[in-house]
Amino acid sequence: MKKFIFILLIFCINLMGESRIVTLTPSINEIVYALGMGNSVVANTRYCDFPEESKSVKKVGGYATISLEKIIQSKPTVVIAQNYDEKVLRNLKSLNIKTLVFKTDTLTSIKHTIKTLGEYFQKEERAMELISKIDDSLTSLKNIVSNKKVLLVIGPRKDLNNQIYITGNNLYFEDIIKASGNKNAYFSTSTNQPVVNSEKIINMNPDIIIMISPFLDGKTKEKKKILDNWISLPVNAAIKKNIYFIDKLYAGIPSQRVVYFIKDFKKILENVRNK
Repeated sequence: MKKFIFILLIFCINLMGESRIVTLTPSINEIVYALGMGNSVVANTRYCDFPEESKSVKKVGGYATISLEKIIQSKPTVVIAQNYDEKVLRNLKSLNIKTLVFKTDTLTSIKHTIKTLGEYFQKEERAMELISKIDDSLTSLKNIVSNKKVLLVIGPRKDLNNQIYITGNNLYFEDIIKASGNKNAYFSTSTNQPVVNSEKIINMNPDIIIMISPFLDGKTKEKKKILDNWISLPVNAAIKKNIYFIDKLYAGIPSQRVVYFIKDFKKILENVRNK
């Protein structure tokens, strides 16, 4: 009997010492896995689909449908989130559930998140490796082309309607454009999501247009239909055929995988230079 109690006690101590992580956004989930803590993720959201093994983890909802009950059922030692759902975060705090909240909107905040989580999980060396890769990829963008006006279109549609979503001046895309020695064709001091029409795009007259379209990977016909509309615009990018697609799923995820987006961006700049 005493031996059984001793074994049970050791088991409980080990259980208490294990990390049980719940991640509430894809970018946070990817960073946690990249730091080597994937085996400790006990729950995430339905949009957390990278790496592959995170698809089979218990789901606690989506961006606006996070279930507090499901989080509690997961018995987390820590919940890692972004500041999207303030109500859920307040409830977690009121229940004394350890919660870490981050932003990943700029490159600085992405690197801060990686560094802080690396320290929290005692994975500092791995965190620094990830940060160094981001810094090195940014350095590789220099002196390819310069002073070009770059327009990044988010989720382009088949027609040029009045609801064209583009990247503003307060996201990591802006940091990448600036690191390359070029500039965003759009400028505003507002932090709201920019929505423009074709007339405004003509007035901006971008030199390079990039379609961020992570759900068009392999859909050649759909991309051609989009391209046919945009190529008709009287702007430098269309005239010089500097309209491109970045259609991989990592394109819109602000995690350590931003290095892949930067590599794609570099290839585009090289293509513009070599024409």
